[in-house]
Amino acid sequence: MKPPLRISPAERDVLAVLWKRAPLTTAEIVEALSSSKGWSRGTTRTLLARLVRKKAVGCRVDGHPHQYRPLIEEKVCVRLESQGFLERVFAGQSADMLLALVEETHLTPSQIQRFRDILDRKEH
Repeated sequence: MKPPLRISPAERDVLAVLWKRAPLTTAEIVEALSSSKGWSRGTTRTLLARLVRKKAVGCRVDGHPHQYRPLIEEKVCVRLESQGFLERVFAGQSADMLLALVEETHLTPSQIQRFRDILDRKEH
């Protein structure tokens, strides 16, 4: 079985640009990340190459300039990141995470009622 795809925070920044406006050329991606992150051309190209190797980004090379597009959906990436966070911080126990979040969050009466309704359904 192949290991799960791991996307670093910097690689996710590249993907975020592509999710918004793909397909994009290298120059367009470099410009977007240079202005928002202050990254150099080399940094962006390295991250693009990694994402292509991981098969998270596709590159069309039938002409010049190359065109990049995401091969992984944002919701899939969010799910992978959430699972990784859950494993690292809560040993995979989603209920423990939920309890910690509820403890630390101010909830309105309507939100509390929604939780009660969900818990009632879970009990039955």
